[in-house]
Amino acid sequence: MTHCILLNADYTFLNLVNWKRAVCLMTKGKVEVIKDSGAAVRVASGVELRIPAVMRLVKLIRTIYRAGVAFTKRNVLVRDGFRCAYCGGQKERLSIDHIIPKSRGGKTNFENCVAACRGCNLRKGGRTPSEAAMYLKVKAYQPTISEFLRLKFQNLGFSDLLAELGF
Repeated sequence: MTHCILLNADYTFLNLVNWKRAVCLMTKGKVEVIKDSGAAVRVASGVELRIPAVMRLVKLIRTIYRAGVAFTKRNVLVRDGFRCAYCGGQKERLSIDHIIPKSRGGKTNFENCVAACRGCNLRKGGRTPSEAAMYLKVKAYQPTISEFLRLKFQNLGFSDLLAELGF
């Protein structure tokens, strides 16, 4: 487990942090460990530190609620489960395909973009899926922040840990 869940002082989700950053926050006394991951690191002085899986900040950080998930290639891939929207294959390298091509006025947003493997993207070209006789296996939609975090945690393998903690 290379990432740790960082919660605010009121137990709201803040971020995923690297285990090295988590250990730094722990040693500085800025966080309280809620759940250990079971892994440990031995430091130069011979002391063994347990790597946290879930930790909570001691002091509350005020956060501004974001309206939605930012549109990035990575976020589209997370939404589509790292699978091609046309063939359903879990390929090594996926790209972003516009359902309505940009050359025909299609926008670059969550509702018009899906993950596609190279072969499907080339086969579709500058046509719509119906013109290319290709049909979507997933629905293109704008995910909410909570949906997106749930999908991201499933991909990272944190869903069992959060269910165990009651989140």
